Amino acid sequence: MIDTIYIEKEIKKHPRTLEILSKFRNVRTIAIDRYGEVFNRKNQNFRIQKKNPCLILAKKHKGFVLPAPEGFGIGSSKNYYFSHMYNCIYDCSYCFLQGMYSSANFVLFVNYEDFVLEIKKLISKKENITFFSGYDCDSLALEKITGFASYILPIFKEYSNCILELRTKSNQIKPLDKIEPIKNCVIAFSLMPDKISLALDKKAPTIKRRIATIKKLSALGWKIGLRFDPLIFGDSWKDQYQDLHENIFNVINISSIHSISYGPLRFPIAMYKKINSMYQNEKLFVGPFEQNQSEVLYKQEIEEEMTEYCKNLSLNFAPESLIFNCKSN
Repeated sequence: MIDTIYIEKEIKKHPRTLEILSKFRNVRTIAIDRYGEVFNRKNQNFRIQKKNPCLILAKKHKGFVLPAPEGFGIGSSKNYYFSHMYNCIYDCSYCFLQGMYSSANFVLFVNYEDFVLEIKKLISKKENITFFSGYDCDSLALEKITGFASYILPIFKEYSNCILELRTKSNQIKPLDKIEPIKNCVIAFSLMPDKISLALDKKAPTIKRRIATIKKLSALGWKIGLRFDPLIFGDSWKDQYQDLHENIFNVINISSIHSISYGPLRFPIAMYKKINSMYQNEKLFVGPFEQNQSEVLYKQEIEEEMTEYCKNLSLNFAPESLIFNCKSN
């Protein structure tokens, strides 16, 4: 899949760089000073690059851990996210990354140790904190190359006063099948009805495969997060979401569920225009949308109806204490 790797000169001899390179054969390597000279270059075509993305190995210098957007959370008093990687191997039509970045190449920051130092500083304040991984990438999809989950999980095992969420669509469960489940780690799966996913979640595992992975991890003892995010409106959406909920809850023990959340489909205006220009024949971007001062979103009554309907579906199987509405206002 990857035939070209750009490497910042500063980290070319970093042990993790060398380990990652050892996993590739017949790959072209190109030395660079800073990742931005490739990743932030002007006049790039995201859609063309997405067909054959390159990997960029880099060092992150700041912004290791950032406050999560307002309204984003699963019960903790403080919420933060961190991104060891930019961009995703999947190609979901609604993904905000294609509107945020000009490049479809993957950036992997190899200095994991610096992420951990910043995380530990926040944990030392003794607050009830959730850390989210998977905001700018999929947490597990490239684990065989990155080894990031293998590195970060033992850290959180030491701190029971905080929660780590690994957000994913992947059926890649290593190293989760090789270690004892960590009680304060949540493996959270992005989910939507099968028919909608087949149309929009390009290159991602099918919903059927994701549910099978949820079943495996649940049986192993891992805590599971169900993330119906974003909610997608369309023909027969109620029937489709009902089938989805039943298919999930029929195979998972409620005791395995850490949390359930629903998130609306929303885009900042400039981001919507950029993504819409890439998918001029995509029904998803036809609506029914409306625009406020900062966002393009479903009409309020549709957004509220979808959230309430899906919440009630979950209440048929799970207590209300497990259910969260992740909305930015």
